[in-house]
Amino acid sequence: MATDTRHLSVQIDRPVAEVYAFAADPANLARWAPGLGGSVVPVDGHWFVDTPEGRARLTFAPANEYGVLDHEVRTPSGETVYVPLRAIADGDATEVVFSLRRMPGMSDADFDRDTALVEADLARLKAVLESATG
Repeated sequence: MATDTRHLSVQIDRPVAEVYAFAADPANLARWAPGLGGSVVPVDGHWFVDTPEGRARLTFAPANEYGVLDHEVRTPSGETVYVPLRAIADGDATEVVFSLRRMPGMSDADFDRDTALVEADLARLKAVLESATG
C-alpha cells in the first residue's frame, strides 16, 4: 500500500553536530515540539511524555554519525507511530528534514493540520537553536 508522505524541512544556521546533539536528546523535545505533550521524562531506561490521551513511550534511534534522529511514539492506545527525522549538514548550517506520513484513514484536512503542526515545531527548533549562544 502506497503512503502519502510530505518531506518538511527547515534550514538552521548552526553546525550539524550542534543541531543533532540538541534534537537527539529526548529531554529537549518539549522545548521544540510541545504539541507532542508536556514534559519528557526518563523512567527505568525509557522515555515517556504525558499527552492529553495519557502517557506515550518514546524510542529514539541510537546515537549515530549520519544525522538520523528517527524515533517511534507508542501512543496510550498502543499504536506505534514511526517518525523519520534527519539532520543534514549544509556547509556551516543544517537542514532538518521531517517525513510526515499520512495515517490510514486520515482526511486531507487532518493531514494539512498535522503538516502545519510539524512546520511550527521545525520553526521552533530553528528559533531555539539560532537564539542559543555559542
